[in-house]
Amino acid sequence: MPLWLLFVLWGGPLPQALSYQLELQESVTVQEALCVHVPCKFSYPWLSFAAPHMSWFQKGADVSRDPPVATSKPNQKLHERTQGRFFLRGDPQSHDCSLDIMGVNMGDSGTYFFQMGTYSYLDNMLSLNVTALTHTPDILIPETLEHGRPGNLTCSVPWACEQGTPPIFSWTSAALTALGPRTHLSSVLTLTPRPQDHGTNLACQVYFPAAGVTVERTSQLDVTYAPQNTAIRIFHGNRTALGTLQNTSSILIREGQALRLRCTADSNPPAELSWFWGSPTLNATPICKSPILDLPQVGAEEEGDLTCQAQNSLGSQHVSLHLSVVYALWLLPASCSWEGEGLHCNCSSRARPAPTLRWRLGEGLLEGNHSNASWTVTSSSAGPWANSSLSLSGPLVSGLRLSCEAGNAHGSQSAAILLLPGKPEPRASGVLGAVGGAGIMALLSLCLCLVFRVKTCRKKAVKPVRSLNLNLAGSAGSGAHQQQSWMDIPAGHPAPAEASPVSGENQELHYAFLRFPKLKPHEQQGINTEYSEIKIHK
Repeated sequence: MPLWLLFVLWGGPLPQALSYQLELQESVTVQEALCVHVPCKFSYPWLSFAAPHMSWFQKGADVSRDPPVATSKPNQKLHERTQGRFFLRGDPQSHDCSLDIMGVNMGDSGTYFFQMGTYSYLDNMLSLNVTALTHTPDILIPETLEHGRPGNLTCSVPWACEQGTPPIFSWTSAALTALGPRTHLSSVLTLTPRPQDHGTNLACQVYFPAAGVTVERTSQLDVTYAPQNTAIRIFHGNRTALGTLQNTSSILIREGQALRLRCTADSNPPAELSWFWGSPTLNATPICKSPILDLPQVGAEEEGDLTCQAQNSLGSQHVSLHLSVVYALWLLPASCSWEGEGLHCNCSSRARPAPTLRWRLGEGLLEGNHSNASWTVTSSSAGPWANSSLSLSGPLVSGLRLSCEAGNAHGSQSAAILLLPGKPEPRASGVLGAVGGAGIMALLSLCLCLVFRVKTCRKKAVKPVRSLNLNLAGSAGSGAHQQQSWMDIPAGHPAPAEASPVSGENQELHYAFLRFPKLKPHEQQGINTEYSEIKIHK
């Protein structure tokens, strides 16, 4: 006879070991979408006769009508909300009433009680608290993502349930990708990185259908690549950039100006930037190991090719520019001399780009290398210098106008030669002076006018002394100015038509005035008037 029955027949109470007892953790907290195992042990006095079914109900349920949330009874209808997620996996013979919950959601929060057979253990109930999911996926990225080399990235949720409905993985990336193999709790993505993918975001999203919740993790791609888009930015002094060069081209800069060049390159890891004269060879020594190259005063020695090289462990790239130095236009005063019965004049100019020279004779232009019976022009050039000579033969006409003109794309200058009467015979050193430039400006600042005292020999006939007006105003046009030189015409050549004889034999002194219009004299102390003697011949 069972021991418990003897106790009943004898009218005594059941011992504690034979009463209804439940060993249970009364409060359990779990994040949504996760799983939880709730250990449970019970005691039941009638277990030796039969093994009744076990069930779990939500507090407030009518056990006679409402379906349980979990049961060991086969084919028992379960609560729709918990079906497929709540499992009573214990064995009644081992007094195990443990409860497993898969894919917990917020709706699972509440209190539950255990029932064995027809007895409900209401003294000890389970309080289930569901909180928001704070876990995020893990993204495993290779240490090196190199441009053009495919790599595998893995997104996983190791903290999720091994059982139950598998989560759904999705990837978001601007890079070229392809889905690889996946497991219950992980997904693999094959990515072929490009330079433009460096620094972009890659996101892995995981959706848990049972809980209706989505979690996400975002990582930034670190793609290594060789230098690209190497460029040179050009600055004049401290001014803003004048332009950016990415291909070989040429820039013009005036001699003496300051130039700053800044080299930039896109690369990962960052490239080392160096400057070279010409093209960098294998063992070439850079002139500067810095992104910035300063040229305080550009001169002829800086002219040529400058190259910036960007290099890192994956490769190198370079960009070059050709520096052309522009020399300001400089026209030397023309020089003329009498050679036999002809006039020979020379003119030289220096500039970069090289200037061109031409002669203006009256209203005509003479240039290049040409000749005829009256004149011959010979021109040549070497580097920044241009030279030209003009030979005139035969008698010179009255009012002859002669000038040398130099010009290039940046401006022009001219030098006029004024032919005056006076000398009876040709002289080799026919040039008496040149008006123009800094020297004459200094002279003009010291005097308002010059008076020349002229002595004459007591002759019956004398040649006149004419008043000369030398116009020093610059010729019209940007970047242009005019110089003037004057020289005596020997007596054998005709004088201008407006010249007239001076009457009287006893006139000892004649004066010629040089007027300088449009020029303001500087204030000077102790201004002296100087005199020069000019002899007048028959």
